[in-house]
Formats: sequence, C-alpha cells, structure tokens
Amino acid sequence: MTRADIVIIGGGIAGASLGAVLAEKASVLILEMESSAGYHATGRAVSFWEETYGGLSVQPLTTASGPMLAMPDPDFSERSFLSPRQTLHVGRAGDEAARDRLLDEFAGKVELHIVDPAPLVPGLRPEWTLGVLEPGVCDIDVAALHQAWLRQFARRRGALRLASRLRAGKAVSGGWRLETDEGAIDCGILVNAAGAWADDVARGCGVDPVGIAPLRRTVAQLRVPSLPSVDLPLVMDLASQFYFKPEGEGRIWLTPHDEEPSPPCDAAPEELAVAQAIARFESVVDWPVAAVERKWAGLRSFSQDRAPVYGFDPVVPGFFWFAGQGGFGIQTSPAAALLAASLLTGDAPDPAIAGIDAAAYSPARFR
Repeated sequence: MTRADIVIIGGGIAGASLGAVLAEKASVLILEMESSAGYHATGRAVSFWEETYGGLSVQPLTTASGPMLAMPDPDFSERSFLSPRQTLHVGRAGDEAARDRLLDEFAGKVELHIVDPAPLVPGLRPEWTLGVLEPGVCDIDVAALHQAWLRQFARRRGALRLASRLRAGKAVSGGWRLETDEGAIDCGILVNAAGAWADDVARGCGVDPVGIAPLRRTVAQLRVPSLPSVDLPLVMDLASQFYFKPEGEGRIWLTPHDEEPSPPCDAAPEELAVAQAIARFESVVDWPVAAVERKWAGLRSFSQDRAPVYGFDPVVPGFFWFAGQGGFGIQTSPAAALLAASLLTGDAPDPAIAGIDAAAYSPARFR
C-alpha cells in the first residue's frame, strides 16, 4: 500500500507547479495517466504571457506571475522563461466597441496604447484600421517551464507515476483510498488537477462536478516565405476570430480562436477549422501561404464563469480543486501554484500573491 500526504491527479503544468510548491513541506505523489507528463493541453499550447488574456478575473494571476517567469529563482532556473513579443490587437470598422471595452477594462492595470496598426505589420490589408498595442507581452518557453517544475518537484522528493490512471476514489477516515492502475494508494488530501478530465475525476471520487467544460482549440503551422520579420508582434483580432504569431524564419502559428465543445480526449484538428483559420489569415495580410507544415489541437478547460477553480470542495472534505485554467494555465502557473498551496496548507500567502483575492476562485461559487 502506497501512502502520501497529498496525491495530485494530472502531471501537466497545473499538477507539476502545485506539486513542486507543496513537496517542500509534504509527501506528494503525482498520478499522470499518460506515459509522459504534459501530453495534452500543456504540450500543445501556443503560449504567451499577456496580461489581458483571460480577462479581468485572470489578470491578477498573470501580472503576479510575470516577475517569477522573467527572473526566476536561480535554484528553479538559470534563465528567463520569457522573451519579448508584444501584442497588436487589430480590428476593422465595427470593432470600435470591442476596442473600447479592452481599453476600459484594463485601464490602470495593463499598459495599452491606441496605434495605427499598418506600420507594425507590413502587408496588413487596408481595412484593418483599428489597433491597440500591448507592449509588455512575451513568448513563454513552455517546455522549459514545465520541465523546471518537474525538476523542482523531483529535487524535493516528490514522486511522479506515469501511465497510472485513477480508477476510483473513496473518502475514508483521515483522507482518501484511491484505486489506480498500479494498486491502491492512501492519502490525506486529493488534488484534482486533471484539466479536461477534472469533472470525470470528481465523479469517480463521489464528488459533484463543478462544470469544467473542455473546448477544442485548433492550431496550424504555416510556411510563409514572405513573412517580413520574426520580430513582428502577436496579432490578435479584437473580435476573437483569430490570432497568429511568428515562429521562426518564414513560419507562423495560427489559430481561428475556435472553442468547440469536446469530450475529454486526445484532441485532433478538424480540417474545416484549419481551412477557416487560413481564410481568416489571408483576409488580414497579403503574405501568400506556401504550405501547412503541421496542425494540431488541444483542449482548453473552462469553468462556467471562465475563471479558474482553486480550493477545497465545500461539501466533500479533503478534495481540492485546481482546474478550469482555460488557455491561461501556463502564464499564471507561478502565482496559481503559490495561491493554491496557501489555500491547501493554511499557510500565509507568499508576498508575491498577497494582494490576490482567493475567494474569487473558490469552488463554493458553484454549489
């Protein structure tokens, strides 16, 4: 019989980051159903650090995470996970309300400037006349960040079990009895960091789901020989119909910003979504597309109000939610892990997240 203080279900960015923080003070076991951690959403992310991404409920977590990603503790990483990018939010006539809403929502919180978009994106088609520049945006080295969390977890003697699926969980005296592919496990606290599978994990443990919905996002890598520069900004539609960014010389990553409901699964791209993305891209810039080199899809998991869910279930003791992190789980991972760890252990919040209202993310709001 294996025994741990805390068992975390899911080894993606959520489980790895929280596990790394908790393992300093408790015995922690991460159960990952795949043969490699981060196989699903984390390994398929087109990730960037952008304070407006995810809306006002997410912005405090993103902002607090910025310094920790830019200048991490040397024991965690010897280099930054961020590299400068900028975002240009673009629109056409009729998108003025979306532009003004973006400016109003983040006034005093995020640096934003109204600009003429044409000089910033050579080849931009003339109807794209509205522009808002978000200069603080950065690319994130997702693989390096995820591996850094896993290394820290291992250094702190956390245990990671790959290809080990949770079959069922039962609340018992003093905690939980878990049935897995590798036998039974006892633990005091069970953390649900299962991403798209979060509600399924809850049901399997006799806990009512909170309504975590997996939504498919499609991405294509295009070869665009006429791409003016690899230093161009991330270009994001004010109407949320696309975004794209350079990914090396002559290549871009493009998404139609789709959010198609999906069961939890190994997501695959839909041909229609890829075609739609290319059509939208060609309506924005005059860069001919030479080839679709790659295409993939991932599941982004949202709660009913699109804010993350962090905290103990208000009905079932010892069941901790760390889910619903949408497409922003990577850029918020340092602050989210610290916040969740303080909620779980009862310790005072780390100064880096002391001003964040944890109640806004409580699962109690869905009960």
